[in-house]
Amino acid sequence: MEEHRLTKWNFEGNNGYDKINKASKINIRTVLQMLMDNLNQHENRPVVPLGHGDPSVFASFRTCSVAEDAIVDAVRSAKYNCYASHVGILPARRAVAEYLSSDLPYTLSEDDVYLTIGCAQAIHVILTVLANRPSANILLPRPGFPLYESYAASCNLEYRHYDLLPDRGWEVDLEAVEALSDENTVAIVIINPGNPCGSVFTSQHLEKIAETARKLRILVIADEVYDHLTFGSTPFVPMGVFGSIVPVVTLGAISKRWLVPGWRLGWLVTTDPNGILKISGLVKNIVEYLNITVDPPTFIQGALPQIINKTKDDFFSKTINTLREAADTCYNKIREIPCITCPNKPEGSMFVMVRLNVSLLDGIGDDVDFCLKLVKEESVIVLPGIAVGMKNWLRLTFAIEPSLLEDGLGRIKAFCLRHAKKQ
Repeated sequence: MEEHRLTKWNFEGNNGYDKINKASKINIRTVLQMLMDNLNQHENRPVVPLGHGDPSVFASFRTCSVAEDAIVDAVRSAKYNCYASHVGILPARRAVAEYLSSDLPYTLSEDDVYLTIGCAQAIHVILTVLANRPSANILLPRPGFPLYESYAASCNLEYRHYDLLPDRGWEVDLEAVEALSDENTVAIVIINPGNPCGSVFTSQHLEKIAETARKLRILVIADEVYDHLTFGSTPFVPMGVFGSIVPVVTLGAISKRWLVPGWRLGWLVTTDPNGILKISGLVKNIVEYLNITVDPPTFIQGALPQIINKTKDDFFSKTINTLREAADTCYNKIREIPCITCPNKPEGSMFVMVRLNVSLLDGIGDDVDFCLKLVKEESVIVLPGIAVGMKNWLRLTFAIEPSLLEDGLGRIKAFCLRHAKKQ
């Protein structure tokens, strides 16, 4: 199976790459850069970036003044020009603990919280620590976020893919999870709200995941970097709610909810009321590993309590309403394109996965070919599904300016009509 590798790019012109090294893992940034390299330099229309989830560059998705003022206050205080503790400064860790505890049936303490350089470092830390166990393997979702595969490979941690089921709202295939697991399986990763699917798991499904993990004697790594960014009928429920069933390691950040991915402030949090992770030595290993890594900038840590505690609900509501309208636009416009189908209307995060039917198109071989020709002809960037583990699917972000989103979806429709097979 080559679903997690991109081995060849076929396109016309001189602005790209013929091949990617077969041994290299997919990196979303690398894929997007290769698409950008294939832009038609003579095309005068603006580029529509539907491939990368960074809404902060658009006026409709600017962070709140509270967050900006908190950073300024932290810098001017001169209290945070020093090195920080390797696990994070105490007020910031306490603020995260209180923030997460508001959604849980029990109270976290600052000792459960470890601050990281964005959610990406939190992923790296937990996978590296789990790789200490000989012959360990971990279960990852497909489609998923390829940084997990990259980090797992870098620390020689075996990974196995379980499927998310598009016809069941992208729920976890729990039967497949049980079949994949063995005595060396140490954890399962879930991403909720979902990147790349735009899905939101129900409380009932999360509880089934927790019960399955307990049965298999593995912990749950809950990537909740899109926490509370939900706008459908299913509310966000943190996996930590079920920490009494199975130990949960929650990964998060201020990057998405506060629209500041470049600030690189994240966290790794253990929700383990039964103390299993301490007994196993995992917590001790996390602390020891953090002691030999770099820390997030101290002044951003210093600003964190003010950011978390003083941001008004109307800022969050505005973001949710903007995302809801964008998701509606994306879903409705996609339904007008015959060769693309959307199995589920997105209810969370900033993404949607859509199925591409290349049999309806002339001269389009697969999702990679589609994306390369789309960017060349229409200056629209869309991520090929193979980059997240799903061949002949596409991942689109709708977290851009509304007018640009409509323009981009209109260009995709025109492209598909132009390449449609004649009946």
